[in-house]
Amino acid sequence: MDQIASTATPEWVTETAPVPYPAAMEAMQAHVAALRAGVAGERIWLLQHPPLYTAGTSAKAADLEAPDRFPTFATGRGGQWTYHGPGQRVAYVMLDLNRSHGAVPARDLHAYVEGLEGWLIRALASFGGRGEIRPGRVGGWVADPGTGSYDKIGPIGVRVARWITPHGVSLNVNPVLDHFGGIVPCGIRTHGVTSLHALGVAADMAEVDAALRRAWGEIFGASCL
Repeated sequence: MDQIASTATPEWVTETAPVPYPAAMEAMQAHVAALRAGVAGERIWLLQHPPLYTAGTSAKAADLEAPDRFPTFATGRGGQWTYHGPGQRVAYVMLDLNRSHGAVPARDLHAYVEGLEGWLIRALASFGGRGEIRPGRVGGWVADPGTGSYDKIGPIGVRVARWITPHGVSLNVNPVLDHFGGIVPCGIRTHGVTSLHALGVAADMAEVDAALRRAWGEIFGASCL
């Protein structure tokens, strides 16, 4: 039986005001349930959150170094601690991985995560940035031109249940980088975090959103311009 979820083009929804984390999780889970039931289509939800920390399923209590600084939330995604806040574009990606998406074959979690990494890297390339995938470290990374060390610019945290995906990726556009100091981001102490603005790219959120839309089609096969 054909379902709405079989459409090749996901719906893109963009929020103009920060969305509280509990409200976002409730809305995301409701949409994922509808997608699983075949009564809703795939969706990419672009938003920002107020300042907060979230703990993935592998988060260690010791890596929350400032527990009273911002609200903290446990979440069902993979990974460890991360920060969300204004100036960071969060993209919740709700797909049905029972079918293929462009270069990403059906029911292949590893390929899906690689697809998300490639998506971020191609979006960064729109601004002249050279993002990279680093062995053993999920997400998008860029080299510091002064030191040559790698900093994370795009965290990824996913969860797949019956091949339906909630959660997704973040891209640091112009957040307050000091806010990451209350945690050990992704459990990695030997590398820092950066942003487009810290790299000298004065892009605004609308420009970043446009780059994400263009890059989506290059990886997942359905462009939404």
